Amino acid sequence: MARNINISEIERAVELVKQADSIVIGAGAGLSAAAGMDYGDTETFARLFPPLLKKGFRRQYELIGYSNWSEEEKWAYWATHVNHIRFQFPPSPMYEQLRGIVSSKDYFVITTNVDGMFQKTGFDEDRLFTPQGDYARYQCVTPCTQETWPTKPIVDRILPNIDPETFTILDSNLVPRCPHCDGPVFLNVRVDAGFIGAPYKEQEIKYIEFLKKNVNKKTVFMEFGVGYNTPVIIRFPFQDLTYTYKNTHLIRVNQQEPQVPEQIEERAVSYSGNASMFISELRSRLMVM
Repeated sequence: MARNINISEIERAVELVKQADSIVIGAGAGLSAAAGMDYGDTETFARLFPPLLKKGFRRQYELIGYSNWSEEEKWAYWATHVNHIRFQFPPSPMYEQLRGIVSSKDYFVITTNVDGMFQKTGFDEDRLFTPQGDYARYQCVTPCTQETWPTKPIVDRILPNIDPETFTILDSNLVPRCPHCDGPVFLNVRVDAGFIGAPYKEQEIKYIEFLKKNVNKKTVFMEFGVGYNTPVIIRFPFQDLTYTYKNTHLIRVNQQEPQVPEQIEERAVSYSGNASMFISELRSRLMVM
């Protein structure tokens, strides 16, 4: 259930943050969208991929999992997409405000986003767990090895060699291959059971240890834009931990799915407004107190 949404929810969130010994931020696709990285944005798609409009595509999310194209077409798209999202998109003021909210607290971040925005805006990478991977690395699809490699060099090689009319790599030799087995490669993001999670294992251990250390303290789980695509990573665990440990509270910010279970609604803030507006208001109120 979700209570009536009004300014009182932000006021309650302010008090919870002020009193918290520690804060756990959980971020999903909704937070990236609020920062401007919206995979459903038709205007951005038309600007970045004009030839793909002729093929009937209108949004970036339509190409997630798409397979009916050549390797040259696929990598022309993904190199452009990753360059825009991971390497060229500027640091988000909204994320910087969020960092200001938690900077004086003992905090940790878990995010399913692979865009690197937390790193770009100065969050401590030692307090960051990205279980779904990172666009900044790629891997063997098979995989024949547990190694992963930096994506930036292959992106930089591909971008100047894309035919602007067909949106295809002009030189097939630029299509990346596994340096060990010469097989196909893809971004080091969780798309199937072949995902290589080794680069994130150390941070997973740190995240688990952080939870163990703090769940019996005044801990606030602050969740932004986490829906039901992968709820077992953030949404469900945050609810379960809030239910199990009585000193904990949940702040859930989600435009479409802000509901919290009835069992924890007295210890939860449920806000259905825009994440950027919520973070800005929360930051400004904390600064004047």
